[in-house]
Amino acid sequence: MTSSLYEQIYDLEDRLLQPEIRGSREEILRLLAYDFVEFGSSGGTFDKLQVVEELPHSPAVPVIIEDFRVKVLALDVVLATYRAVKPNESRGEMRNSLRSSIWKFLDGRWQMVFHQGTRAMEPCKELR
Repeated sequence: MTSSLYEQIYDLEDRLLQPEIRGSREEILRLLAYDFVEFGSSGGTFDKLQVVEELPHSPAVPVIIEDFRVKVLALDVVLATYRAVKPNESRGEMRNSLRSSIWKFLDGRWQMVFHQGTRAMEPCKELR
């Protein structure tokens, strides 16, 4: 894997965490593949249309990406994994989730085809 691929995928993941991107239906439509599926940290399953409709209305919360990794699964498919850390202001603590995304190179650009978020209590030693 080249460092530029790592940087490209990191940038795409980071974009999807930014309030201005999350609030833009057009950007979400561009970044998610037509058959996108998400298993959310809430336990729900969501398709592209549901994400495009709901994400712009969700509260903007700053997220820190930690332990970011990219694994090439095929020439045009990669798996990204990382820990997302969000401040939980009501409790004065940080909230962690483990994230995984599958990106596929479609129509001349990387598009997310799958995403999963799983709540985590503290950093996992085995990911380091």
